[in-house]
Amino acid sequence: MERLTGLDASFLYLETDTQLLHVCALLIVDPGADGVEFSFDDFKAELGRRLHLIPAMTRRLHAVPFNLDHPVWVRDSRFDLDYHVRRMGLPAPGGKRELAEVTGDIAGRPLDRSRPLWEMWVVEGLPEGKVAIISKYHHAIVDGITGTNMMMHLCDVQPGVTYNPPAETPAAESEPNDLALGIEALAKFPGKLGIFGMVPQTVGILSGLVQRRRNGDGTRGMPLPFTAPRTPFNRAITPHRSTAFVASELSDIKEIKTAFGVKVNDVVLAVVGGALRSYLELHDELPETSLIASVPVSTHESSRHDEGTNKVSTIFSRLYTDIADPVERVRAIAADNQGAKEEHNLIGADFLQDWAKYAPPNTFQLAARAYSSLKLAEHHPVVHNLVVSNVPGPNFPMYFLGVRVASMYPFGPVFHGAGLTATVISNNGNLDFGFIAAKELVPDIEKIADAVPEVITELLKAARETS
Repeated sequence: MERLTGLDASFLYLETDTQLLHVCALLIVDPGADGVEFSFDDFKAELGRRLHLIPAMTRRLHAVPFNLDHPVWVRDSRFDLDYHVRRMGLPAPGGKRELAEVTGDIAGRPLDRSRPLWEMWVVEGLPEGKVAIISKYHHAIVDGITGTNMMMHLCDVQPGVTYNPPAETPAAESEPNDLALGIEALAKFPGKLGIFGMVPQTVGILSGLVQRRRNGDGTRGMPLPFTAPRTPFNRAITPHRSTAFVASELSDIKEIKTAFGVKVNDVVLAVVGGALRSYLELHDELPETSLIASVPVSTHESSRHDEGTNKVSTIFSRLYTDIADPVERVRAIAADNQGAKEEHNLIGADFLQDWAKYAPPNTFQLAARAYSSLKLAEHHPVVHNLVVSNVPGPNFPMYFLGVRVASMYPFGPVFHGAGLTATVISNNGNLDFGFIAAKELVPDIEKIADAVPEVITELLKAARETS
């Protein structure tokens, strides 16, 4: 039995019928690359032989009575692999659009909280004999880094690797005693008063940021939340999802990075900003001021907390969608991000985790439901326009449960008031872009993905002219 941390549990508390807080990944695997024939039964059997390496995939939630404390994880004594791994054929005509629609449909379905919080869909019938694997994990059990680590247990560096079943079957685990959990929660209640100690700490951090900007040397910092312009995707959301994806060459991104003396993440943000500028211009909805992205930052290396899955903070970043010139845009983003990182260091890697530790479950859940049902996201200034996440991936060929991975497209959650998320992952020389949105707000999301190659080509041309 293991208790969720406040930050892990917060993804449960903030979830509603429309704001689904799981993450998805679309893997396109190519059995033909190594001359093997794909077998769904063999695939599922190999997954079963590796589950003991990933405890999160066989444990479920157990609530504390009256939600007096965060829930605990317990091993699911009724675990059923057949429930979690499912099979389907790609609808005709079996192209990229149909695969995106299937991915969006799966992403728009909630996970069953009475079972381990994941699903895996095997989609056959892709062109050239390829197969799609659509994985779905709740954010309470993965973040960018832990999700990548989880994938490593399911991947190898050569094809056809078969694991042996575990030598011993795990001993049966008894159900937690609810009375004991309730008494423990009540005994810990005085510790919740530590939230009042966070107030002066937060005030001190904010004062430090204000002082830094007053005494600044002209270095730009993070844009403030609630200062983003409103766009068509900054409204209340439904559970329906649209997705799109596109691959690019990582070498092109690195060439642009080197030419302009910036970082890969700066180029990624500039590409997303350029694609959104193109999309919003197409719809005559481009704001006069820049869109603001929330950019998750991993704190696994810097956090003082050992427990829990999610170790993440965030930086707000201008995408400079108001700048037409792509070179000027990438340089402005790079200048901003330097100052933003300095301010993030002042705030501290554990700021979100420290606050989330005191999250009262019932209050959070009631507030999330009220915010959702009343569509409050449409009645206050926009906090941020979208989430843009850049996750490092493998720089060598990978074989997922024995089959070569051709492409890997990640999709994060979307939120009320920020109904679009772009997630990017490097994969064996590629940089794969995954876009997901509230379907009613961005029904033609493929137009954003279609603009990505055009923006990269424009930046690459400028980079070569510079050198």
